[in-house]
Amino acid sequence: MDSALKVDRTNLKKERLKMNLTRKKLAYELKMSEETIKKLEDGTRNPSIDTAKKLALFFGKNLDYLFPDIFLITFGTKSNK
Repeated sequence: MDSALKVDRTNLKKERLKMNLTRKKLAYELKMSEETIKKLEDGTRNPSIDTAKKLALFFGKNLDYLFPDIFLITFGTKSNK
């Protein structure tokens, strides 16, 4: 994989490890495949909004914390329309 395409998903893995969960156990808990968890953590796959919300609820974290490359918080921005 091209390193320029790699994204930072260390918070996702950090939260999983804080709960002493293997990828396999997390996958079981969330009814996902272990391969999906691996790809999400590695940044080689983006989650659907439903998957992202499921993970955020499970860990009790914000979407922008778990997936900062996808869900960005913007402050004080207005549409130019």
